[in-house]
Amino acid sequence: MASRSGIDSQITNRLGADQQLLFFAVKAQFDTETIRLWTGIDDITLDGETYTGAGDLLGITDIEDTLEIKSTNCSFTLSGMDETVLNLALSEDIQNRKIFLFMGYLSGGGNVSAGEITLFSGRMTNLSINDDPDGMTIIVNAENRLVDLNRPCNLRYTLASQQIINSTDTGFKYVMALQDKQIDWGRPSNDDTSNSGGGTSNEDQVQTIRR
Repeated sequence: MASRSGIDSQITNRLGADQQLLFFAVKAQFDTETIRLWTGIDDITLDGETYTGAGDLLGITDIEDTLEIKSTNCSFTLSGMDETVLNLALSEDIQNRKIFLFMGYLSGGGNVSAGEITLFSGRMTNLSINDDPDGMTIIVNAENRLVDLNRPCNLRYTLASQQIINSTDTGFKYVMALQDKQIDWGRPSNDDTSNSGGGTSNEDQVQTIRR
């Protein structure tokens, strides 16, 4: 993992230390609000953003990291949530909304981060709520963004498809005209005939060039 992109020298030094104080943080981007939680107590600031401590109430499934380019899914579990999180779970559209998982190192035993790396970046697929005598639990399933590599692209090299990406781009304006375009290259076209009035024919011109 030391060669993974996004790891600076500060993180590399932490990886080589004998003792570590690890934490995990989750950032879920809903349409109306972004939820930020971490596996500690009280608040912590990461990259200028405040994350609320969820302690042991925040659970994360194992993250698989291999040398292969493939999609691995992840699930997040939150129990004992407050009313804000519950309202978002009941009212928000969560499908295809972005979610991130960070792993960081605490500095000095306090709520100060010595650096973080991104363990998982993907989109939420579905959400379920379990209500039992022990309390209510929210489970969010997410898929890695690499899953897009297995999905066919519906865009084509045409003006219509390009207008979907950028309405001002006319780079593919003449693509359709090129489909049936006949280009005469290295030979006279069917419309060329001998010039009237004693002119030189195309065949004579070719022979002259060859000489």
